[in-house]
Amino acid sequence: MRIEIKTGNQQIIKRGKPVLIAVNQKIVTAHEGELVSTVLHCEGIRVFQRKHKNGKPSGIYCGMGICYECLVKINGVPNVRACQTPVAEGMIISTDIEEQG
Repeated sequence: MRIEIKTGNQQIIKRGKPVLIAVNQKIVTAHEGELVSTVLHCEGIRVFQRKHKNGKPSGIYCGMGICYECLVKINGVPNVRACQTPVAEGMIISTDIEEQG
């Protein structure tokens, strides 16, 4: 769930313009400047992939691109770091969430 823009005594949140992206075949609204990992987290997705050696879930860990735990497929390109990639209009993001069970 995204923080809503508030007025009055509360700080106003400045965002980039809204963009539409696809996350696991679902159209969602994101904002320019947001990272893919932020959008996935806001959509309730915590597991981005499963480790190929042991099947354990993997998602955000370091949040700065060092650990490679947040790899997703973007526009058909596998193994893209979600924590380092800003969203763009029309982006197609796939995680292994559909294979979770």
